[in-house]
Amino acid sequence: MDWSPSIPSESGRLPEGCQLLGHGGGPERLDERLAPWRLPGTTLDLLLLLAATRTAEHPGISAAGATPDSRRFTALADAELLLKGPDGQRSWPLPPLPAGVSPALLSHAAMGGLPLIPHVAALGLDYPAPFPHLRLESQDWGPAACLSTGRAMPPERVERLWRQGMHLGARLQRPVLLTECVPGGTTTAQAALTALGIAAGSLISGSAQRPPQTLKRSLVAQGLRRADLPKRPSPFAVLAAVGDPFQAVAAGVLVASRQPVLLGGGSQMVAVLALALAALEQEERQALCQRALLGTTAWLADEQLGPERQPALGSLLDRVGQHFGVSLCGLASGVRFPHSRHRVLRDYERGYVKEGVGAGALLLLAQLQGHPSAALVEACERVVDRLQSSP
Repeated sequence: MDWSPSIPSESGRLPEGCQLLGHGGGPERLDERLAPWRLPGTTLDLLLLLAATRTAEHPGISAAGATPDSRRFTALADAELLLKGPDGQRSWPLPPLPAGVSPALLSHAAMGGLPLIPHVAALGLDYPAPFPHLRLESQDWGPAACLSTGRAMPPERVERLWRQGMHLGARLQRPVLLTECVPGGTTTAQAALTALGIAAGSLISGSAQRPPQTLKRSLVAQGLRRADLPKRPSPFAVLAAVGDPFQAVAAGVLVASRQPVLLGGGSQMVAVLALALAALEQEERQALCQRALLGTTAWLADEQLGPERQPALGSLLDRVGQHFGVSLCGLASGVRFPHSRHRVLRDYERGYVKEGVGAGALLLLAQLQGHPSAALVEACERVVDRLQSSP
């Protein structure tokens, strides 16, 4: 990428269009939370966790691929697009979408101007990853079972993945942007939050223009009924019953890391944060929340769900914070596409796709490091040009 950053944002001010989420990110501590992400040229780590759950194969549950079969390779296709770009040699085609374009395209455009070292882990995918990646378990484990079974993963697998996440987190030496690609993951997020006692059902979004909330609630209720968890289950029991491999590793990373963490995503990252908080004592919870920041897209931040038609993601952050007695902070990128020359980008303004593969956090990070939103829009458009002209 050939754009040049402008002067970084002044103290106490957010880049153009950015917005705080929820009520836990007061301006008095905002500078402290943003300081690790505002230093141009400082090398950062990007940890992308790819994972699979059979929940994604339920008809109508996800738009991260128009068919259940295509959702089996969504994570690999998105990772290749992020790492290699639209005109690189890629083994997997992008799965068909109802509208819009893969958020990995936005992530690739933003990442080109950032000093990031990418690390990718593949967890329980149907197919082997055709690029260098972290191997945290045998591929023989395969995807997690559908959460409706109440037995998504064997307890020993959950504990092993959590330990692997802790090992990764303890080794981090730099601030890390943690993100994911897990088709069906917003439904496992809803299940995990519900199992932890957080009323999250009306606040969970998804990749579809209109998230299938009735279907999600039905699958979650079925899974929790079959799991028959105790009133206050451990995060390990929750993951074994209704979770996915990404959640286990990511929660372990959060528990063990002492580095600032930018959580790239929406409800899936809130669920991971809740699982980590559930495993910690109160003093450790406060320390985690001081170094963790949620980064997302403007479209997800603006989405209003539930009977009150309230901004869903900010309200979800507040509910999790209240449940654990902590203050959680989220920030949305200011990048928008209302006047883009590409319909697939304008589709984001219509409620399609919304977020994924760290798109919001990467765009936010670019803005925090001085890249104007107009330049980022142009960068995304150029990547769409390349995608549309590639064989």
